[in-house]
Amino acid sequence: MRESQLQQEDPMDRYKRENRRLQEASMRLEQENDDLAHELVTSKIALRNDLDQAEDKADVLNKELLLTKQRLVETEEEKRKQEEETAQLKEVFRKQLEKAEYEIKKTTAIIAEYKQICSQLSTRLETQQAASREELEVVKGKMMACKHCSDIFSKEGALKPAAVSREEQGVDLDDEKDNLKKQLREMELELAQTKLQLVEAKCKIQELEHQRGALMNEIQAAKNSWFSKTLNSIKTATGTQPLQPPPATQPPKEST
Repeated sequence: MRESQLQQEDPMDRYKRENRRLQEASMRLEQENDDLAHELVTSKIALRNDLDQAEDKADVLNKELLLTKQRLVETEEEKRKQEEETAQLKEVFRKQLEKAEYEIKKTTAIIAEYKQICSQLSTRLETQQAASREELEVVKGKMMACKHCSDIFSKEGALKPAAVSREEQGVDLDDEKDNLKKQLREMELELAQTKLQLVEAKCKIQELEHQRGALMNEIQAAKNSWFSKTLNSIKTATGTQPLQPPPATQPPKEST
């Protein structure tokens, strides 16, 4: 029935209707084409903007990369210098430490030697004092055994008041008394020299103990300084805050 109706319809009307339908389709396609063209242009503009931003960002990143590479080279160079300086400092402090240890050993040996000398001098002084006391007792015994000497000297060795004149005592008594006084002076002089040597040895020991304490302080200060410089160098090379050095500990002072 539809085909019969179409056949019965006027061809001109059919062509007009077909033409209107094609025109509407053409207009719709043109509108779609315009919309697609506008969308394409908008997309190109957006892509162009994104590309420009990406290129700008790439330039910034390239500059930052170059700066980072330059900093890396400078940091490596500084690190190499710091390592060389650290190695030199280690060598210097090692030599100083060896020298200080040698000085300490030498000083300790000298102190031990002086202590031994002082001990020997003390023993010798005590021996000489005992011998002097024995000789003094012998001399006192001889004086007490002598009749003329017992009249002149008391038991303690002091002179008694003269009861008679000097001309009456005789030449022998004067000679014996002079000899005894000379022996006493010699013994007193030898005892004083021994005491002086003992005092000088004690003073020398005290001076050596003081030098030893000063050397220990210098060694400790050198260790702390080297430790602080090493930590500061390492922290500076790595870009972190340097640590504070540990407090210096005083070495124990030996009693003199």
